[in-house]
Amino acid sequence: MTRFIDFYFFVLKVAIALLLAGMVVLVFGNVVLRYAFNQGITVSEELSRIFFVWLTFLGAVVAMREHGHLGVDSLIKRLPPPAAKVAVLLGHGLMLYATWLMISGSWAQTLINLHVGAPATGISMGFFYGAGLAFGIPAFLILLSDAFAIATGRIDVTTAELVRDSEDEVPHDTPAAPALGPLSVKH
Repeated sequence: MTRFIDFYFFVLKVAIALLLAGMVVLVFGNVVLRYAFNQGITVSEELSRIFFVWLTFLGAVVAMREHGHLGVDSLIKRLPPPAAKVAVLLGHGLMLYATWLMISGSWAQTLINLHVGAPATGISMGFFYGAGLAFGIPAFLILLSDAFAIATGRIDVTTAELVRDSEDEVPHDTPAAPALGPLSVKH
């Protein structure tokens, strides 16, 4: 099961990279065509918007699995372990509720807009709103798994890194990035 989950998140990372590359090609290509040839890609703006929405929601799922979202855990660190566990479980309960709202709202919007086409591409707007489902379902499962692990004691809330306090925070035991060639600089 772990291999399947790891493969799923690898596929998500590849999809994110492809969506980003697609956005760059569409926007840059449209700019070049407009200024150099007085032409344009009609669907560029719409597709870029759809790609960006999907990229954002898929990236949020990857960040959630890696506990990469920013948060403040200074109160949790000051509480005694039993109270910290209750507070973290309460927080996970609230996140599960918010994620459930996201899933149910995205599902309703997807069904409502299934037969509505986007103006330039004609792509179903249900696909656009489906990004909420692509985020909500895996996020709900991740939160549920984490909450179960905390409740059963497999994750110790006093020592676990459940959030990042800063974007600059990098684990010290992470190996240095491999050299990219003769001009790369190692710190």
